Amino acid sequence: MQIDRFTNKLQEALSDAQSIAVGNDNNRIAPAHLAQALLQQQGGAVSTILSQMGVDKDALERGLGQLIGDLPKIRNNNGDIQLSLDLGRILNLADKHTQKIGDDFIASETVLLALMDDRTGVGELLKISQIQSEQLSRVIEQMRGGETVRDSNAEDTRQALANYTIDLTDRAERGKLDPVIGRDDEIRRTIQVLQRRTKNNPVLIGEPG
Repeated sequence: MQIDRFTNKLQEALSDAQSIAVGNDNNRIAPAHLAQALLQQQGGAVSTILSQMGVDKDALERGLGQLIGDLPKIRNNNGDIQLSLDLGRILNLADKHTQKIGDDFIASETVLLALMDDRTGVGELLKISQIQSEQLSRVIEQMRGGETVRDSNAEDTRQALANYTIDLTDRAERGKLDPVIGRDDEIRRTIQVLQRRTKNNPVLIGEPG
């Protein structure tokens, strides 16, 4: 599998996973290494998703640390480190799911979904953390807002939007917007314009309030 098919964030996580493996004297990058790297990644999708799902990330990280601590250790491996067969299988699963949903690049959240099927302990640890595949898929779809991953910067762009913009549609759905009072005519006019098949962009003008 070519690494240039991964998003930039996923490539960074793989590099971090390699560092974690080397730091623990492991000669293979295992699913637990990548899971920990994704969880610890600053501005990463995985941490955001797990927070939205109410997962105890500290407990999950401790569990991953225990899995990594149980992996075979090889002293002085001179940095000669490769992907484990189990991690290769996880990335292949992520690749298949990527193609299924129409993404052009494999994203971090897709790997998280694939990790649910891990057999080395990560999958079971995620389930113990009350994560279910169906719920995870729904949260990912909501986070993406119907968008697909078309370029390697997609995760960075998405995070920038989350940091520097406000989703007014989401706020309206949750009843978080203040009501508009005394602008009935303007609202009615805006609705009329929006209902046209061809239309100009509506602009509300006048004194605030």
